Amino acid sequence: MQRLAARDLPLQNAFLKAAKLALAGWSFVYKDMDMSTVEIRHSEPEDYLAYHRILAHPLVYRDTLQIPFPSLDLWSKKTKELPVGMHRLVACVDEGVVGFLHVEVKQAARRHHAAEFAIAVDPAHFGQGVGSALMTAMIDVCDNWLNLHRIELTVFVDNAAAIALYRKFGFEIEGTSRDFAFREGRYVDVHHMGRIRPDVQK
Repeated sequence: MQRLAARDLPLQNAFLKAAKLALAGWSFVYKDMDMSTVEIRHSEPEDYLAYHRILAHPLVYRDTLQIPFPSLDLWSKKTKELPVGMHRLVACVDEGVVGFLHVEVKQAARRHHAAEFAIAVDPAHFGQGVGSALMTAMIDVCDNWLNLHRIELTVFVDNAAAIALYRKFGFEIEGTSRDFAFREGRYVDVHHMGRIRPDVQK
C-alpha cells in the first residue's frame, strides 16, 4: 500500500482526495496540529479484529443496533463479504484501525439515487477528528464517484455528539420514530436524518 502525507496535497482539498487515492491503491494520511494523524483506506478482511474490538465497547454498541458481546467469528465472516452496493472505509492512527464507516447504496430500482451509512469510532479516539475524516471521505465517494443525490441515516435522539457531527456535514433531522429500539432496559427514539447533494437541482 502506497502512502501520501497531507503536505503532498493542497490542504483545502486534503480530505476530498481520500477516496480517489484509495481507489488507485493509495491510502490517505491527514495531519492537523490539534488532532492525531488519521489515515483513511478501504477495509480489508484482516480488519475484523478491530471491528470486534470497537463494537465490543459499551460506549459504542449502545449507540448502534448491535448487542453486547459480539462474536469474533461473526465479524470475521462479515469482513470477508461485501454486499452489493456496500462500500467500507476505515480510519487508522499509527496503522491501527480506530474507526470505520459503511455506506450502502439502495438497490431498489427507484432508490438507486440514495444511500444509508453507519459509523463507529473507538472511544479512545473520540474528539480527534476520526469521525470527520470518515464523513468527509464518504461524502466525496457519494457525491463525486457514485453520483448519489441523497444520503440518510438513523441516530438515537440522545446521541448529541453524533447529531452535531452529522449537522456539520449538512444533514438535517427529517423526522423521529418513537420507541424505535430497545436499549439498556427501555425503548428509545431515533431521529431520521438526511442530506441532499447541494449542487443537484430538482
